Amino acid sequence: MSGLILLTGATGYVGGRLLSRLQQQHRQVRCVTRRPEALRDRVDATTEVVQGDVFDCQSLATAFEGVETAYYFVHSMGDNRDFESQDRIAAENFAKAATQAGVRRLVYLGGLGNPDEKLSKHLRSRQETGDVLRAHHAQVIEFRASIVIGSGSLSFEMIRALSERLPIMICPRWVQVKAQPIAIEDLLAYLIAVLELPTAASQIYEIGGPDQVSYGEIMQEYARQRGLTRWMIPVPLLTPYLSSLWLGLVTPLYARVGRKLVESLRNPTLVSNNLAESVFAVRPRSVRKAIERALVNEDREFAETRWSDALSSAGKTQSWGGDRYGSRLVDSRTITVAVSAEQAFAPIRRIGGQSGWYYGNWLWSLRGFLDLLIGGVGVRRGRRDPENLHVGEPVGFWRVEIFEPPRRLRLHAEMKLPGRAWLEFEVTPCKGGSEIRQTAIFDPIGLAGLLYWYGIYPLHQFVFAGMLRNVARAAGSAERDSVPSVDVTAHRSTVESPNAGNDLDSRGSLREPTRPG
Repeated sequence: MSGLILLTGATGYVGGRLLSRLQQQHRQVRCVTRRPEALRDRVDATTEVVQGDVFDCQSLATAFEGVETAYYFVHSMGDNRDFESQDRIAAENFAKAATQAGVRRLVYLGGLGNPDEKLSKHLRSRQETGDVLRAHHAQVIEFRASIVIGSGSLSFEMIRALSERLPIMICPRWVQVKAQPIAIEDLLAYLIAVLELPTAASQIYEIGGPDQVSYGEIMQEYARQRGLTRWMIPVPLLTPYLSSLWLGLVTPLYARVGRKLVESLRNPTLVSNNLAESVFAVRPRSVRKAIERALVNEDREFAETRWSDALSSAGKTQSWGGDRYGSRLVDSRTITVAVSAEQAFAPIRRIGGQSGWYYGNWLWSLRGFLDLLIGGVGVRRGRRDPENLHVGEPVGFWRVEIFEPPRRLRLHAEMKLPGRAWLEFEVTPCKGGSEIRQTAIFDPIGLAGLLYWYGIYPLHQFVFAGMLRNVARAAGSAERDSVPSVDVTAHRSTVESPNAGNDLDSRGSLREPTRPG
């Protein structure tokens, strides 16, 4: 099936990922959103963005003009009002407007769960939304899924936070309830494949990976892949309300959404038939491979991030200890110098070796000595050449990961650490000279990693600020005869995660395990 595709929820997790896939396939897409300005910078030039609201029928009539397939990814889970009634009204408005406009097919993502059991309000609403869509439109394809595993998803972030921060977990009953997780890539494959589905009738497809596991087992698998040991102590207590407060303390969830999510976790969410397997060619991956893929994707996405873009899109900064990007903690600061990018990059390419670290060299030597005492590489390796670097060669207890003169150098730490660390410099031409950005990145492993980062963070403030200041001075000194002054007005920032959502292989190493909806 070809033709114009209408996409709702393009600013959300699943909708945003689907938009990217549709654009990669050069599909004709129209996104409808209440705030077009929040989406226009994220779409290709060929993708249309229009204003529309599921509670404004007239705006939907305009949005549906010429549409053949429409994806419905709208729900009110985070709403303070009665989200069940809001979801019913929104679905009815959407389906009626689609029918009046002659839209051929609606595609909806709902949640697994046996409707004959006492489902949580959230799961009940997700399934009821599908019923409302079918009541007012002739062809609705509904996918029902359980936990979605992917970098940046709500459920994955909850699993990560619990696994990373709690060596010992007091586990309520919902931690042992069975689910059938699906990787975000496999979910997207189903959502794309439905475009070529020839059927003209409404249908519900239950989808999930091959494993039936509990949240506890998912957390144990995540911990295994991160090299962590975790002990789980089951308890019969902890109501959804108390669990949501607990989650609010140790995870990115806030209490209201956390409570709705926990209430849903008391219901098993398992695939009850193999209809999807007989209709689609998608073969979902295992939980182990889904988590492995999520970590790799997160690294890649982080590697491709530009901190200047992330900072400007965040709008606000400043949180003590650096901001989170997935599992990573980030401290980023900038300084402007009145020289060319080549001059600004010159001291950066000479870092380490005879040039030293531009500030607190004795502290760097002490850190290297301590590293040597515990079996690390120390700083004895120095560097091969005082001027030139190559990817893969050592610089003290760092190794060059990216070297792109005159704009970027990234070093990966090889000292003994309870996690992974990077130090990155970026030079960007700007009005009157160049901006130098210095970013420290740390991927802590467990509680020990967090204690390490926050324990030395005050020292980072001292050392990294001095390093950036002296790099700027060194860049200006080479041009002192032609450039009488150097602008050393520095700006210190911490990166806020764009979400959350947005892997080391594509973001520098660096993202809802939501039940869909």
